[in-house]
Amino acid sequence: MRTLSTIICPSCGHRATETMPTDACLVIYECKGCGARLKPTPGDCCVFCSYGDAPCPPVQEAKQRGEAAEFCSDA
Repeated sequence: MRTLSTIICPSCGHRATETMPTDACLVIYECKGCGARLKPTPGDCCVFCSYGDAPCPPVQEAKQRGEAAEFCSDA
């Protein structure tokens, strides 16, 4: 399971590699480049699933079990 994901800001393109929580979702992220407050896009549970290069650990685990990735709990 990956615990690092690089978030790419849709506003300014800034990239930041962040450690993902393994037991919850991050629903608000402030871009370190432009200060934009990122929120998940419709259908995603967290900012990593929307803007990262890897989905959050709870979604990764569901996919490994062969289950549909459902929304996970908010951080």
